[in-house]
Amino acid sequence: MRNITVRLSLFLAAMALAAAGCDKQAPKAGDGASSGGMTSGGKTPGAKYRIVYIPKNTGNPYFDAVVEGFKKGGDELGYEFNMVGPATAEATSQIEVIKQQIQQRVDAIAISPNSTDAVKPALKEAMSKGIKVVCIDSDLEKNEDGRDAGVLPMDFDITGKSQIELMGSLIGYQGEFAILSATTDAPNQNYWIAGMKEALKDPKYKGMKLVEIVYGNDEAQKSTTEAQALLTKHPNLKGILAPTSVGISAAAQVVETAKAASRIKVTGLGTPSQMKGFIENGTVEKFALWSPVDMGYLSGYLIVGLLKGEIKAEPGATFKAGDLGERTIGKLNKIITGPPLVFDKANVGNYTF
Repeated sequence: MRNITVRLSLFLAAMALAAAGCDKQAPKAGDGASSGGMTSGGKTPGAKYRIVYIPKNTGNPYFDAVVEGFKKGGDELGYEFNMVGPATAEATSQIEVIKQQIQQRVDAIAISPNSTDAVKPALKEAMSKGIKVVCIDSDLEKNEDGRDAGVLPMDFDITGKSQIELMGSLIGYQGEFAILSATTDAPNQNYWIAGMKEALKDPKYKGMKLVEIVYGNDEAQKSTTEAQALLTKHPNLKGILAPTSVGISAAAQVVETAKAASRIKVTGLGTPSQMKGFIENGTVEKFALWSPVDMGYLSGYLIVGLLKGEIKAEPGATFKAGDLGERTIGKLNKIITGPPLVFDKANVGNYTF
């Protein structure tokens, strides 16, 4: 009888410890679990949402500006933010980063995808785990089911045309020009270039000739090498159009070094902070961009709203994005941040991103 009593006591003690261990496990936000102490958004009171941003690559001032916007939103909304990205902007370089964030059970992944196809399976896996996925700057064109929503800097349908008009205005709508892009798989770049080619069919641009499209992989050295090659291969070149912040900076430096600014016009998309010197010394007359800071800021508000269940990821839904005011979710769950800005000597000093 004594042995039975001892064994029974040990069994009951083990059961009590197991129950105590189970009680300490709190359900993760976004996994569908519920608890009497949970908020409507799935978080325990006082817990912070964890949002991670995966840029195309690290060391890019454009994406650093997006991070600045996210941090501003975090200060206002109280979410925990982190940026983790690959060193290079190759099509598959983000996949391992995505998988690491899934393992760390973050609440949301924001990403500027390098490829519309390569990252989709990993992002779908994240969504299956209850993680919200939002694309920023570039989207999963024709693969939109691989994310909850896409935050675009501007209406991409007019980006290509506006870039051609900017290039044309600088070269008098006459002569040869080349495009220095990011990677061959970059969805936003390819969409814009398609728009540029379509715009060139307009009789207004009949005197302009696109002689070559080259790719710098959003790496400073390779972009520099490609820009140098353009000057050598095309002695009659009148312009370089680089719709990427790394590319436009590299092209401007090459033209400045070659003392060719009087005959070769450089324009495209870049940040005021990196292009200010080229504007002030006359190497570049004009370039364009939107506010990447606003894009990160808007994305933070969107993601928190999705996590709390206050925003539905569906066309027609509206939400307030802090200082930016009300935004509407459009077709294929795309949200436009704002119109583009053209920078020149008159205004480039007014912006810090």
